[in-house]
Amino acid sequence: MTTPLVFIPAGRGHSNQSDVTRTLAIDIISGRYPEGAGLPRDAELSAMFNVSRTVLRESMKTLSAKGLIAAKAKVGTRVRERAAWNMFDPDLLAWHLEAGIDKRFMRDLADIRLAVEPRTAALAAERRTEEMVVAIRDWLARMHAAPSDSADFADADLALHLEIATASGNPFMRSIGAVIEAALRASFRLSAPVEDGDRKATLAAHGAIVDAIAAGDGQGAADAMTEVIFNGLRRHGSTPSRPHPYRPAFPAGSSAAAAPATLFPAPPIERPQS
Repeated sequence: MTTPLVFIPAGRGHSNQSDVTRTLAIDIISGRYPEGAGLPRDAELSAMFNVSRTVLRESMKTLSAKGLIAAKAKVGTRVRERAAWNMFDPDLLAWHLEAGIDKRFMRDLADIRLAVEPRTAALAAERRTEEMVVAIRDWLARMHAAPSDSADFADADLALHLEIATASGNPFMRSIGAVIEAALRASFRLSAPVEDGDRKATLAAHGAIVDAIAAGDGQGAADAMTEVIFNGLRRHGSTPSRPHPYRPAFPAGSSAAAAPATLFPAPPIERPQS
């Protein structure tokens, strides 16, 4: 069951083309047109939306570029598998929020967070400045001051995570946070710690991240970040598997050139028997 959180008011400066694109995208995301399903023929869609073939064609091009659909001669236009969707596309994320966030979306979002944020926190512990620590603590203080189910609490939570990404000194990590910012804010609202015990645990866990960063404890920061992400999933009712504990790519103070090529080593190559 989906839980709508963020709605984009209909007709807010939309052209015919954007209206058609948005409506079809939400229908696909919400499952009205499931993966592998065919869309109605062009003539039917043109009549349905009361638009020209030209407008419809441009909408289809947009949906295709975002990975939602594929058109084949003599087959028609079909919805592509979810794995092909460009989930980092801002429009696609906005349409997901409008269609409603479900547990699958939350787990998928948590997966990318687990792949990035613990490492981000570890780098922040290594590279932070005193000014950055002050800024992160300020957002933590704002979380303490705001009611758990308020927009202010979610916004302060988001700002704290983005400030940590900035402190990591890695622009890619900060950019990922910016791209999925709306999704993060919505997920924080959905998993708000409304119970008193959950609130105390959430604030303590975020405090542990901040303290570890301030102390230069990369492993502690990464572990605390992992705990925060899993706590949010638990409050939303998801039960994901625990990942392996984060370990630094290379020891603090060592050369990056000595680091392994990837944090996730490739499986051994199977060589043919001679």
